[in-house]
Amino acid sequence: MTVRPFGWGVVGCGWVTRDHVVPAIRAAGHRLVGACDSDPAAARALAPDRIAATDLHELLDHHEIEAVHVATPNHTHADVVAAVAKAGRPVLCEKPLAASLPDARRLVDAAGGTLAGAAFDQRFHPAHRRIADLVAAGDLGTVTAVRIVYGCWLPPGWSPDGRPHDNWRIDPARSGGGALADLAPHGVDLIGVLLGDDLAELTVRTQRRVHPYGVDDGAMLTGVTGGGVLVQAHVSFNTADPLPRRRLEVVGTRAQLVAADTLGQTAGGTLTRLDAETGTAEAVPFDTGMSPFTAQAQAFADAVRGGDWQWPLTRDLHLYELLHTAAERT
Repeated sequence: MTVRPFGWGVVGCGWVTRDHVVPAIRAAGHRLVGACDSDPAAARALAPDRIAATDLHELLDHHEIEAVHVATPNHTHADVVAAVAKAGRPVLCEKPLAASLPDARRLVDAAGGTLAGAAFDQRFHPAHRRIADLVAAGDLGTVTAVRIVYGCWLPPGWSPDGRPHDNWRIDPARSGGGALADLAPHGVDLIGVLLGDDLAELTVRTQRRVHPYGVDDGAMLTGVTGGGVLVQAHVSFNTADPLPRRRLEVVGTRAQLVAADTLGQTAGGTLTRLDAETGTAEAVPFDTGMSPFTAQAQAFADAVRGGDWQWPLTRDLHLYELLHTAAERT
């Protein structure tokens, strides 16, 4: 029996949706049934099969939409997810959950019993899945530390394509913060994905050193997992793009894994295993052609059609609370 392609709707048609989410939907063999944005031209530009709308309820009325991906500014997430859940549609919402802790809690409450997930695409990068498998198999011995560097250059007038752009990521009311709010949630989530052991304690220091805007342009995080693994992460909006700025290290007593250029939205990068006894460096193979967004779309579609979604929103909210509380202490 032929299985019909999975039908998606998207809400928010900015550059992440245009450049990553929609190409991933189609690369997974799924359909973009509908798109919704306050700018009708942005919705039409995605060439949905059935509907380009400015009204969310018009989108949700379309019966061919099986799930909705939300990629609107952070401060709107709770209201959009609530509307999607009320319509009975599974929803995958971009990280972070919201721009504030009360809104994050409201989002999780509104999702209720609906299948809902946070769109942490880094969970699905093939290199990161390979790391998780090697850790679970005991290849690294006892894991002692994880170190993350995840940065970019994001000046006030940043645009993904050089055209005029509303850079809401530097507006504290809409984003909830700067580099810390935008980039740190990936690492906070990824620790537990890689180790099967979530962060239990966290401290944060932020900086406003380079860019003249009202949010942080860099942050350093230190923490420890429930099982005692030490964690260090540096996130930034003030690291020039040509510099090395995307690195993930998992240190164990038998080996260390080093992933370069795997953090971010694109496929590829490298993964190297350093042997603790000999010092030998060996490349670890993984699927360098698979976009993490494509793998994410497939995983959520599988869950909608009866599979398992491993990351409940209650876990995502707990980690959001941990990060938010640490940020408030800075």
